[in-house]
Amino acid sequence: MKARKAAINAIWMAGALALAACGTAPGERALSGAGIGAGAGAALGAVTGMSVTTGAAIGAAAGAAAGGLTDRDQVDLGEPAWKKKRRD
Repeated sequence: MKARKAAINAIWMAGALALAACGTAPGERALSGAGIGAGAGAALGAVTGMSVTTGAAIGAAAGAAAGGLTDRDQVDLGEPAWKKKRRD
Protein backbone atom coordinates (compact mmCIF):
# COMPACT_ATOMS: atom_id res chain seq x y z
CA MET A 1 0.00 0.00 0.00
CA LYS A 2 2.88 2.34 0.78
CA ALA A 3 4.38 1.78 -2.68
CA ARG A 4 1.04 2.54 -4.32
CA LYS A 5 0.73 5.82 -2.45
CA ALA A 6 4.28 6.74 -3.41
CA ALA A 7 3.50 5.93 -7.05
CA ILE A 8 0.42 8.15 -6.97
CA ASN A 9 2.49 10.95 -5.45
CA ALA A 10 5.10 10.46 -8.16
CA ILE A 11 2.42 10.83 -10.82
CA TRP A 12 1.26 14.07 -9.23
CA MET A 13 4.86 15.28 -9.15
CA ALA A 14 5.29 14.41 -12.82
CA GLY A 15 2.20 16.46 -13.55
CA ALA A 16 3.74 19.33 -11.64
CA LEU A 17 6.86 18.92 -13.73
CA ALA A 18 4.75 19.49 -16.80
CA LEU A 19 3.80 22.82 -15.28
CA ALA A 20 7.42 23.80 -14.83
CA ALA A 21 6.90 26.71 -17.15
CA CYS A 22 6.27 29.15 -14.30
CA GLY A 23 7.69 32.62 -14.86
CA THR A 24 8.26 34.74 -17.92
CA ALA A 25 12.05 34.99 -18.11
CA PRO A 26 14.05 31.89 -19.05
CA GLY A 27 15.94 32.04 -15.74
CA GLU A 28 12.73 32.07 -13.71
CA ARG A 29 11.33 29.19 -15.72
CA ALA A 30 14.54 27.18 -15.34
CA LEU A 31 14.62 27.77 -11.59
CA SER A 32 11.00 26.78 -11.01
CA GLY A 33 11.45 23.81 -13.35
CA ALA A 34 14.49 22.67 -11.39
CA GLY A 35 12.58 22.85 -8.11
CA ILE A 36 9.57 20.95 -9.39
CA GLY A 37 11.80 18.45 -11.19
CA ALA A 38 13.85 17.82 -8.06
CA GLY A 39 10.70 16.98 -6.11
CA ALA A 40 9.37 14.71 -8.83
CA GLY A 41 12.75 13.04 -9.30
CA ALA A 42 13.14 12.41 -5.58
CA ALA A 43 9.70 10.78 -5.46
CA LEU A 44 10.43 8.64 -8.50
CA GLY A 45 13.83 7.71 -7.10
CA ALA A 46 12.22 6.54 -3.87
CA VAL A 47 9.62 4.48 -5.73
CA THR A 48 11.96 2.87 -8.25
CA GLY A 49 14.70 1.92 -5.81
CA MET A 50 17.14 4.53 -7.11
CA SER A 51 18.56 6.81 -4.44
CA VAL A 52 16.44 9.83 -3.64
CA THR A 53 19.42 12.12 -4.19
CA THR A 54 20.14 10.72 -7.65
CA GLY A 55 16.47 10.99 -8.60
CA ALA A 56 16.35 14.59 -7.37
CA ALA A 57 19.48 15.51 -9.34
CA ILE A 58 18.16 13.96 -12.55
CA GLY A 59 14.74 15.56 -12.04
CA ALA A 60 16.25 18.97 -11.32
CA ALA A 61 18.34 18.82 -14.50
CA ALA A 62 15.36 17.75 -16.60
CA GLY A 63 13.08 20.37 -15.06
CA ALA A 64 15.62 23.14 -15.50
CA ALA A 65 16.07 22.16 -19.13
CA ALA A 66 12.31 22.03 -19.72
CA GLY A 67 11.79 25.41 -18.08
CA GLY A 68 14.79 27.12 -19.65
CA LEU A 69 14.41 25.81 -23.18
CA THR A 70 10.73 26.61 -23.63
CA ASP A 71 9.17 30.01 -23.86
CA ARG A 72 5.87 31.02 -22.38
CA ASP A 73 4.14 30.81 -25.76
CA GLN A 74 5.05 27.15 -26.14
CA VAL A 75 3.36 26.16 -22.89
CA ASP A 76 0.14 28.14 -22.70
CA LEU A 77 -2.19 26.90 -20.00
CA GLY A 78 -4.60 29.77 -20.52
CA GLU A 79 -5.67 32.57 -18.25
CA PRO A 80 -4.97 31.97 -14.53
CA ALA A 81 -8.09 31.32 -12.47
CA TRP A 82 -7.63 34.48 -10.41
CA LYS A 83 -7.59 36.65 -13.57
CA LYS A 84 -10.69 35.17 -15.15
CA LYS A 85 -13.87 37.17 -14.95
CA ARG A 86 -16.52 35.54 -12.84
CA ARG A 87 -19.69 34.45 -14.60
CA ASP A 88 -22.84 34.94 -12.58
